[in-house]
Amino acid sequence: MTENRSHRGLVVVAVMASMAMIAIEATIVSTAMPQIAAQLGQINLYSWVFSAFLLSQTAMTVVFGKLSDIYGRKPMILLGIALFLAASVLCGFAWSMPSMIVFRLLQGIGAGAIQPVAMTVIADLFPGAQRGKVQGYLASVWALSAVVGPLLGSVIIHNLPWAWIFWINVPVGILAALGFVFFLHEEKQSRSVSIDVLGAGLFALSISALMIGLTEMESATSSYTLIAFSVFAVALVAFLWQERRAEAPMVAPDLWLKRPIAFSNIAVFFASMSIMGLTTFLPMYVQTVLNRSPLVAGFALTALLLGWPTGATIASRTYHRVGLRPIMVAGSLLIPVGTLFLAFLSPSSSPVLAGLGSAVMGLGMGLLNIGALVLTQESVDWSQRGSATASNVFSRNLGSTLGAAVLGAVLTYGLAHATNGQTISPDQLRTLLNGTGAVLTDGEAIRLALQQSLHTTFLVMLVIAVLIVPACLLVPHPKRAEAVQGA
Repeated sequence: MTENRSHRGLVVVAVMASMAMIAIEATIVSTAMPQIAAQLGQINLYSWVFSAFLLSQTAMTVVFGKLSDIYGRKPMILLGIALFLAASVLCGFAWSMPSMIVFRLLQGIGAGAIQPVAMTVIADLFPGAQRGKVQGYLASVWALSAVVGPLLGSVIIHNLPWAWIFWINVPVGILAALGFVFFLHEEKQSRSVSIDVLGAGLFALSISALMIGLTEMESATSSYTLIAFSVFAVALVAFLWQERRAEAPMVAPDLWLKRPIAFSNIAVFFASMSIMGLTTFLPMYVQTVLNRSPLVAGFALTALLLGWPTGATIASRTYHRVGLRPIMVAGSLLIPVGTLFLAFLSPSSSPVLAGLGSAVMGLGMGLLNIGALVLTQESVDWSQRGSATASNVFSRNLGSTLGAAVLGAVLTYGLAHATNGQTISPDQLRTLLNGTGAVLTDGEAIRLALQQSLHTTFLVMLVIAVLIVPACLLVPHPKRAEAVQGA
């Protein structure tokens, strides 16, 4: 385990810097990608720049969590930073869209090491009562990055070569790595454990195939989609067979099926699906149906970024007194309540109602995520803490991916039926989003179709959000409330 000789404050700074690289990556790249794609060409591969990163990050999260339990946190997080920075440099030199996608895959592998291991480092260094406060700081990093990313991306793309979108990670990553090298000290581990290489490979293959299938799910007739889901099914069966016979399985069933961990991860999974729907479709609703400016839509979504760290702060300051399970249950109730506000939106609604729903969902996510993460980490000892933390991160990422796919399919289905099978073209949607929908002869008809389809999407989000509640209620009561405080 990590010794008290570590300079905890400086290690926290290093963790926040490493997490900021990942948190800001999605928003800053999405801001700059239209210009990058215009230069590199092959626009048909546009979405894969984002999917490749998320695919490899999700697939490798569990692998690096397990490796950190075997070899220690420090080597794994330094390896992750090295991979992430090397890939960032290569992304800046990308000469085509396929090369960009390959480098983003490598960047995602680095992120798959950084995120779970950095969170495990915090769990090693701080006992339960103190850890929540630090997790609140990390939640603020994600919220701040969501605001700063688009602004920074816009500044870079208008004043510097687009390569700096990726190269800006280098100084931040180097400082984070130096912080871990000089200030994080671990006891030497003398564990002789066989590594389940086959299990890791089959797990990565199955999750990668699943995410490819989900990414392409809207073209359900595509042969690529069918092949991806077929590969997923075969690889999953082979993976489960391998884990049953492995001496030290990569994904230990006794860990993942442990009741506190299993139901905490299920709750986080459904919560991530709901939040993905909010971040993806609320701005579209405000701009097209409510006919408001992108700035107003941005403010409605920013309410999420205010509620989330607020909930995380409240959870971190109270859970050692009231317990983790009540905090999680409170969060599980707030998320569907916030989603209910979105389900009541209509063309005559005020954007304030949208912002209120966003804020309440963010507050619930802050409570739930902190409670689920700390409960997961406290359910195991040091030798499994990396794997347990990785399971939590994996559930979040998979929930986000599945949420985007399922809710996107709901929207597509709704639009097809609301317009009697007539497709709304990207140009028509773009015109509405740009606030020039009045120039379309059928602008109001398209707006009405979007309203009906997005309303259906929000109702499906509500059903998903309601499922969080029983998952949290099935989390067992801790034997002693003091267990977390003295952890």
